[in-house]
Amino acid sequence: MNWPIALFLIFGFCFGLVTYSNRHLFSEGPTKRRDNSENDLLDGRVMWTLTCTMLWPVMVLTGLNTWWILSRRRAVAARRPKD
Repeated sequence: MNWPIALFLIFGFCFGLVTYSNRHLFSEGPTKRRDNSENDLLDGRVMWTLTCTMLWPVMVLTGLNTWWILSRRRAVAARRPKD
C-alpha cells in the first residue's frame, strides 16, 4: 500500500469518528435526527466509520449541500417579517 492510499483511508476513518454525532446532516439533504431507541447494527458508529473510510469525499459533498440548504433556510427566515 502506498502513502496516498493510506492517508486517504486514515483521513476517512478520522472523518467518520468526528462526524458520527452529526451523521443525519450527511444525506441527500438535512433530515431529522432519529431516535436512538432502535438498536440497528448497521446504524452504529462502526458502520458509519467504515462507510466514511471509503466514501469520505462523497460525504463531504453531501455535507456541503446540507450546509447550503440550511444556510438558505436561515437567510429566508431572517428576512421574513416577525408578527
